[in-house]
Amino acid sequence: MTSVSISQLKTNPSKVLLSAEDYPIAIENRSQVKGYLLGKKLYEKLVLFIEDYIDKEATETTDFRKGKDFEAVAKELGI
Repeated sequence: MTSVSISQLKTNPSKVLLSAEDYPIAIENRSQVKGYLLGKKLYEKLVLFIEDYIDKEATETTDFRKGKDFEAVAKELGI
């Protein structure tokens, strides 16, 4: 994993942000990682992956035999 110091980040933030587009960048202070910088594209991929994982888990653990009729639920919701 690539890492940069806080000083390097302050000196040229645009360059560091471009580097973080596809892979996270570790931000170090006194040789200790204090955080990670993710580019917009990588962050959005990560969020989509987590949402898909949560949806998959919910689908796998749901007992659809106990479900309600769609029309009844729609009527209750007024849609």
